[in-house]
Amino acid sequence: MTTERVGPPLIADEREMLTAFLDFHRATLAMKCDGLSDEQLRARSMPPSTLSLMALVRHMAEVERQWFRRVVDGEDLPMVWSATMWDFQAAYDDTGCTREQAFGAWEEEVGHARRILGEADSLDVTAYNARWEAEVSLRMVMLHLIHEYARHNGHADLLREAVDGTVGA
Repeated sequence: MTTERVGPPLIADEREMLTAFLDFHRATLAMKCDGLSDEQLRARSMPPSTLSLMALVRHMAEVERQWFRRVVDGEDLPMVWSATMWDFQAAYDDTGCTREQAFGAWEEEVGHARRILGEADSLDVTAYNARWEAEVSLRMVMLHLIHEYARHNGHADLLREAVDGTVGA
């Protein structure tokens, strides 16, 4: 499968621009995983790290769920793989997960995030973040997710290069 990645617009309103950048970074992570087997996706960076491309996809499913569904939408549901809130190590540790399971969960969470964003009246909508013990805006959540993806896409660049030598955007 080849992921299509569309660059963000150069001129747009704030909501369109943030949405486009978030989708660009989501597509970048998917691109880094294109064409790899489950085994290649599970290849770890270097001991003792448990970081792999599969782990990044699983982690981002957790992040999407945490911020959009649990915080913004206020849903009372468990994390995808982790036992407790903010303990993302479970997403990194599992080595038996398949591409279909990891990407299925991630794509489902991205779909929920898009729905929540589409239903929000504005980026000024706020919700309570229990970990920070503070209200956060949807704008801040989007910026945080863009930051999270951008940081982990840098990891994905190095992981993909280690797997098969592929480098690039």
